[in-house]
Amino acid sequence: MALPRFFVAQPLALGAQFDLPEGVARHVQVVRMQPGEMVTLFNGEGGEYQAQITAMGKKTVSVQVQTFAEVNRESPLRLTLVQAISAAERMDYTVQKAAELGVTVFQPVISQYCQQRYSGERAEKRIAHWQGVAASAAEQCGRTRLMEIRPIITLAQYLQAGLQSELNLLMCPTGAVHHSLLPAAVASATVLVGPEGGYSPEEDESAIAAGYTPLILGPRIFRTETVAPVIAGLLQLRYGDFA
Repeated sequence: MALPRFFVAQPLALGAQFDLPEGVARHVQVVRMQPGEMVTLFNGEGGEYQAQITAMGKKTVSVQVQTFAEVNRESPLRLTLVQAISAAERMDYTVQKAAELGVTVFQPVISQYCQQRYSGERAEKRIAHWQGVAASAAEQCGRTRLMEIRPIITLAQYLQAGLQSELNLLMCPTGAVHHSLLPAAVASATVLVGPEGGYSPEEDESAIAAGYTPLILGPRIFRTETVAPVIAGLLQLRYGDFA
């Protein structure tokens, strides 16, 4: 049976003794673990650590790191998802599934049809929230590195930075290219996904002018929260660790 697995945002080393973060400790107590039992810890820097519970207080759980395993469950495909911000629950779902499906970089952007717009402190809080969603997904799916979630910018700002991958795709219901026509092999890919209602015609034109290839998946129109997991799964099957 697999050990309970938790993300801890701190340095880890063999022999280290420390109290688990409050949220992790609460989880350990809820599932009624006891001193002497083992947990798996990771800090997003690669590999996993097995730690033994040494003591439990009313709100604290102390552990000692016993062993380290150099495991790597990252895809060989460096996949960047540029996702226009959608409604709260839909965006959380997108972040969660992107993390599970091996997306390397998650870039939230504001576009013309976005119903949610964040700036300043609100933007920082949303980024922190999405980082928590991604960390929980990594705990569940076995990733040893966290998906990088970048600060919110506008789509125009992202396009101005230029192409950053070998394959650059714009998810577009009127796309001229079917996924069956994608190249045979690439090491990196960037995908632009719009919000509810998609990108505006002007934004599609700007992305295409910037070098993005419009792509269509099939005959049906997907919701924004469906597009990201579908294209991520397809690209992992073609170029990544689903192959």
